[in-house]
Amino acid sequence: MKRLSLQPPIIEEAGPGWLIPAHPEPLAKGPGGLRLAMMARHSLIGVWTADSYAARDFAYRLLRRQVCVFNDPASIKAVFVAGADRFERKGAMMRRALAPLLGDGLFISDGETWRRRRPLVADIAHKTQVPFYAPMMTGAVTDMLAGWHEGEAISLLPAMAELTAQIIARSIFGTRLGAEALSGIVHGFGRYQAGIDSFNLPFFLGAAEGWPVGRGRALRAAIAEVHGVVEHVITEHVAGRGEHGSMVDMLVRRMQRSPELGLDVQALRNEAATIFMAGHETTAATLTWAFYLLAKAPWAEASLHAELDAVLGGREPTADDVANLPYARAVIEETLRLYPPVPILPRQAREATQVGDIAVEKDALVLVVPWILHRSPDLWEQPMHFRPERFLEGPAPVPYSYIPFSAGPRICAGLNFGLTEAILCLAMVARAFRLRLAPGFTADPVCRLSLRPQHPITVRLERRG
Repeated sequence: MKRLSLQPPIIEEAGPGWLIPAHPEPLAKGPGGLRLAMMARHSLIGVWTADSYAARDFAYRLLRRQVCVFNDPASIKAVFVAGADRFERKGAMMRRALAPLLGDGLFISDGETWRRRRPLVADIAHKTQVPFYAPMMTGAVTDMLAGWHEGEAISLLPAMAELTAQIIARSIFGTRLGAEALSGIVHGFGRYQAGIDSFNLPFFLGAAEGWPVGRGRALRAAIAEVHGVVEHVITEHVAGRGEHGSMVDMLVRRMQRSPELGLDVQALRNEAATIFMAGHETTAATLTWAFYLLAKAPWAEASLHAELDAVLGGREPTADDVANLPYARAVIEETLRLYPPVPILPRQAREATQVGDIAVEKDALVLVVPWILHRSPDLWEQPMHFRPERFLEGPAPVPYSYIPFSAGPRICAGLNFGLTEAILCLAMVARAFRLRLAPGFTADPVCRLSLRPQHPITVRLERRG
């Protein structure tokens, strides 16, 4: 497929023992308002100039809206921690883009709704609960691997998305999804991302809340696919047919016991859809990029295999093994640095304020961009290189320079769940198979809502010993 001429080329370089993985070439100069708007509709990671990656803050005006980009860790702390109340709201573009799918779910809600619901979800996904969920994670991987065969070709993102959707279904919702339901929710999220316009032009023309996004037939069908699966799970629990102790079971019982929380069936659906999105989409993307990187970096793959063989031998990993798999964890952490699942974290300023040297206007679009922050030459040695070792040796990252799960009060509630899930899935798949790319293949990362490969990453399965 011919690349759109508006988009920068994808750069990837490699040599013995080193890899600079696929990324859009930074622009030599700013694209200008019209080109920026057109580029952003395709992908939000190809619009940055080379000097945007510096650890500095800058602001510009796009039509009638001020846009403030904070890439200095001190300013990021000021936005996400010290000024959390002033920058609590997600950007209008993201809220409008996700509202048809998630309603007032935790990911895009704010104010009293967010404050009521955040503790409920945080308690359910707390790190103390993760050991309970770990066998369900490994069980889902075992079932997936049972269907994999030597020499077979698979498309990575759909395979990882179906795996992580099954893990969420088993461990959070207390039910097993059939093949049709799994396919429905995975395809629904994918079709939604492909069809949604994440660039809300009226917001930049002065409408502080933007305008509702259009819902064509394809978008309505994608929403119906996702909501159909989620509502079935909730209906089963409300009717008393769900599994005791699941997340939805706890939310349903909390709804019945505390009606003042506002957890009606629609609110349950919104939170369940949010957890499905956050719990399967982000980890699926992380695993997809991790296996892509390992396939491109045979020395890293060899180090991972050596660790897995030494620690696990021939058995499956457990939650207790995660602490003894530092290289596996480093592979996931480096993947999250290079390919953060949510590479742009937008906020909307509630009021005019000062952050560093920038006077932020009321309703300004405030951007913290892990995509450029994690690749800043001021904060990282060899920032474009894939080097898992950076998380095993040397000093820790500068505070607020590494934020794949956001930071401050709105840090991802499922951080520990997601990290454990990614490490266990990586370990189990890599213990059993090598995943081989077609010679010469280069991935094409793009971001509309989350960071995905534009074209399928197909791998051939090669069974290990």
